[in-house]
Amino acid sequence: MILSLYRVITTLGAPAIGGYLHYRKAQGKEDSERFTERLGFAGVLRPSGAVIWIHAASVGESLSMLSLIDRLIDQWPNLRILLTTGTVTSAHLMAERLSGDVIHQYVPVDRLAYVRRFIDHWRPNLVLWAESEFWPNLITEVSDRNIPLILINGRISPRSFEGWQNLRSLIRQILKRFTLCLGQTEEDAERLRHLGALSSKCVGNLKFASPPLPANSENLAELETALSGRTCWLAASTHPGEEEIIWGSHEEIATIFECLLTIIVPRHSNRGAEIAERLTALGAKVARRSTGELIDKDTQVYIADTMGELGLFFRLCDVVFMGKSLVPLGGQNLLEPARLGCAILHGKHMANFDKIAARMNDAGAVQLTPDGDALTATVARLLSNDKLRATLSEKARDFAEAEAGVLDNVVTELTGYLNAIHERN
Repeated sequence: MILSLYRVITTLGAPAIGGYLHYRKAQGKEDSERFTERLGFAGVLRPSGAVIWIHAASVGESLSMLSLIDRLIDQWPNLRILLTTGTVTSAHLMAERLSGDVIHQYVPVDRLAYVRRFIDHWRPNLVLWAESEFWPNLITEVSDRNIPLILINGRISPRSFEGWQNLRSLIRQILKRFTLCLGQTEEDAERLRHLGALSSKCVGNLKFASPPLPANSENLAELETALSGRTCWLAASTHPGEEEIIWGSHEEIATIFECLLTIIVPRHSNRGAEIAERLTALGAKVARRSTGELIDKDTQVYIADTMGELGLFFRLCDVVFMGKSLVPLGGQNLLEPARLGCAILHGKHMANFDKIAARMNDAGAVQLTPDGDALTATVARLLSNDKLRATLSEKARDFAEAEAGVLDNVVTELTGYLNAIHERN
């Protein structure tokens, strides 16, 4: 009943959906050059042979799929990979990270006319759906065409699980369409079963198999020269409400380290000007990377408001605070800095990565800083103590490498489907 109502609403609501999409385009939240892809129109021709469609909602999900994509290309080279994401940021990042053999498209908005246009063109032989973005029309339309549909790295957070309790009929109709659901953890697998998945298991979290974030060697060398003689730390993937706290910490820590430089990489690079304006008003000497401003002896805060360079700054800074965690927004992926041997701190709001954060805390691989005072004290302590910093870095790297075999486990689950497609093509 709810699914039918959803279909009616998304069908009759075409004018409202179209208006909203055009509003998003005007705000820069949709890609103006590839806007029609969101309406289901293909940007390129379908290649001959079998196509494996992988959907990953945004940056984090798409990054976690890269190692799997590389393995699929290596083991089944005759199969073509189509990757869809829904955000401009993820599309730009995938343009840098994907090989030329992989096709990227924006996922169509979940309206039947758009969905059917998309599937009619691409005719996927297998669909791999990443994590937790459950679009009813997309999923049911794939299933209705008897295309195998597998949930990869499925995640049901406690908040999502509670919310789906009020929509049990809808989520059951969605999850029963999946041929197989692979949860990130045993708890995720159990929640998927409880909500209606017919076949659910855990073989590990693919985020552990993601490759280290890349860095341009020339840019790295240039920044190493610019930072020579400076004590620096990094606040990565920050969100509104955190930058002022970070500046407060900088002011306190700078009483100990005279040449302190705080580097801020906002999660959304288009916030660079806004952050610079606010911190300048608070008395900070700020330089912005996106405008080409250089770091000089007076620079106190360097705002790296560019896309796809987080790996560069993880390599430059031993001490890293991961944002979206001092404010109640759910945290960011701690494994990315861990792979590069950073000493990592995070706030108390880690609901999106609660299991990984808890395990890393138990292993002594991260430091919890629940508020600004704790952040100030912990950063100062780590910058002052080489041994403590090195120990935390080593434990973080060891943790990140502990489950590298998860990729083999996932591929094992997919092999039967892929071999069958390979034999038919």
